[in-house]
Amino acid sequence: MEFIFSLNEIESVAQKVFDTKPCKIILFHGEMGAGKTTFIKALAKKLGVKTATSSPTFSLVNEYEAANDQLVYHFDFYRLKIETEALDMGVDEYLYSGNWCFIEWAEKIPNLIPELHSTITIKALPDGKRILELK
Repeated sequence: MEFIFSLNEIESVAQKVFDTKPCKIILFHGEMGAGKTTFIKALAKKLGVKTATSSPTFSLVNEYEAANDQLVYHFDFYRLKIETEALDMGVDEYLYSGNWCFIEWAEKIPNLIPELHSTITIKALPDGKRILELK
């Protein structure tokens, strides 16, 4: 499924993504600056996260409480040097927790990703809009 959107349409596209019933583990692909973190913020907001969300570039994971006592985990593995660093921080416990897991730079941990997951690829277009592909 594919969506083309501007920033003022991001919340409606986030809702459309949820309407497709994606897996609770979503991998995000796209170049630096494509809008992965911005889209994750919109998804978190749709889930009822009230606190400010930000990229966990240095901490590797941020945890947020959403509506109905759900937890949302946002990972950013950009700075990971080797896959075992993710194991050392307990990534497997997060991934198999049954909670939402939004993962940026998942290509850094290819052997740790559960088989059941969804993938979102975001690309910036020359006119400032974004194209999002959901698989």
